[in-house]
Formats: sequence, structure tokens, C-alpha cells
Amino acid sequence: MIVTRSHLSRRTLLSAGGAAAVALGAAAVSPSAAVAATPVEDSVDTPAEALRRLQAGNRRFTSGHGRHPHQGLADLHRLAAGQHPFAITVGCADSRVAPEVLFDQGLGDLFDNRVAGNIVDDLLLGSVEFAVEEFGSLLIVVLGHERCGAITATIDAIHSGGTAPGHIGTIVDALRPVVEPVLEQPGDPVENAVRANIAAQVRSLSERSTIIAERVHQGALRVVGARYDLDNGRVVLVA
Repeated sequence: MIVTRSHLSRRTLLSAGGAAAVALGAAAVSPSAAVAATPVEDSVDTPAEALRRLQAGNRRFTSGHGRHPHQGLADLHRLAAGQHPFAITVGCADSRVAPEVLFDQGLGDLFDNRVAGNIVDDLLLGSVEFAVEEFGSLLIVVLGHERCGAITATIDAIHSGGTAPGHIGTIVDALRPVVEPVLEQPGDPVENAVRANIAAQVRSLSERSTIIAERVHQGALRVVGARYDLDNGRVVLVA
């Protein structure tokens, strides 16, 4: 069954959390603090503008001139009643890959979806579709990174013929069809697999979701793949 806005709305899912946040925000933030909140950046109206804003933020981060925009309690109070993230990220759960930091964005800017190996399974796809439908986000970024532990674990399992412990095996099983075909390619196998996985997850988003595919076709949404370099902090488009 397709759930429509009339059945699943932001108010339905977020009203309880929003009410709690308003109550906490009111107690924690004084009117004078609210006035001192970080100014909100200019809104973005197209996927191209959304991408440029992220790229500009990453340049600030790598140059050491981050603005750390609207990250205070007053900003949280302002957002308590609702959110309008302009971009969606599908990233790895790696502790070094925090989208708001890498792109120098703040509260309410990005709808983050993070799991080891940045894998688009059914649950994550539903989360992304929710953001597309409910908030009209303009951009989806699949954010992989060098020296990915999930990719390395998958390669190790393939080479050894063994299995990963516990539910880690679920991650390995999901990545194996993407990783295995590139292991014989020249170059670093982990790097090759990271790039192949980014491209595969970008394809998966549009091929498996009519919601995403329709928005892309209309020009209202763009899906890109990007690789994050742990050594210098740069995020570069690769798909």
C-alpha cells in the first residue's frame, strides 16, 4: 500500500518529538538568546544551488574557515516546530564522516542517513523517500569515503572464504555483489570498491524508487555520488 501525505505527514510523525523539543527549547533558551541566533543562510531553490552550497561549505571546512552556522540552542528552538532540510545524505556511519561538519552546515540543513558501507537497503530507502516527499529536499548525496572499514571487511571475507561475526555478516552480504567484480581491477582494491559502491548506491536510489526517479525526471531532485578523503577533508563528486 502506498502511504500518501494524508496518512503520513510531518505532523503525524514529528508532533510528539516537536512538542517535546519546543518545551525543552523554551526552558533552555531565553528570548535574548533567540535574538542572538546565528543568521540563517540564504535558501536554495534548485538542485544545482543545493550542490553549490555543499561544495562551498566543504571548501570552508578544508581551508579552516568554517562558519559552523546555526548550531546553537537558539537555532534548535527555532527549528523545533518543523524542519526543511535542503539536502539528503546517504553516508557511512564512520565516526570521521559527519556531513554537517564536512559540509559546514547546521541544524535543519541536512537529512542524514548513515549506516556502515552507506548501503541503500529497504529501510534506508524509505527514510530517503520520506524526506523527498515530506520536505521537498533538492539533492541526495551518496557519501562514501576512502579506507572504508565495511568495504575492507567485505574484501577480507571474500579473500578468506570466511564469514563476519554476528550481524556484521549482513553488511558483508550486501556489499559482496558490488565489491567482488572489481577485485581483479588494477589499483588499490579498497579504493576501487569504495568508488564502485558509491556508483552502485546512486543507481539503486533511482532504479528502486519511483518517488526519487519521478522527481529527478522533473528536474526537482538530483542524486550524486561523492568520495570523502580522510587525509585532507575534501569531498569530490565521483558519480
